[in-house]
Amino acid sequence: MRHRDFERLVLKALEELPDQFADALENIDVQVRWRPTPAELRRAGIRRGSLFGVYLGVPLPLRSHGYSMTLPDTIVVYQQTHERHCRSEAEIVEQVRQTVLHEIGHYLGIDEDRLEELGIG
Repeated sequence: MRHRDFERLVLKALEELPDQFADALENIDVQVRWRPTPAELRRAGIRRGSLFGVYLGVPLPLRSHGYSMTLPDTIVVYQQTHERHCRSEAEIVEQVRQTVLHEIGHYLGIDEDRLEELGIG
């Protein structure tokens, strides 16, 4: 899949967010990269397995009243991981949606266990 087409899938997933999620997003940059670096894998605690995306920033519930004038938080979605683990374009579309929701969950302060319970782990 061309990089531009994959970026469109990520944008579509963002556009289709439920209002309560979309309304909560503020000062966040969403990026598409080809694959995670070794440093990103280490930071995410991945030794074996795959990293579909990552949230880099301070989750909303951990911000104090003095949290301002900061660079945007970042959500990164990795194209190669999606292409390696999905067998069809329809699977890629669904996995991108899940990845975007998962990383927004982290932005909102939701931990891995709760994301699993919600079906976006």
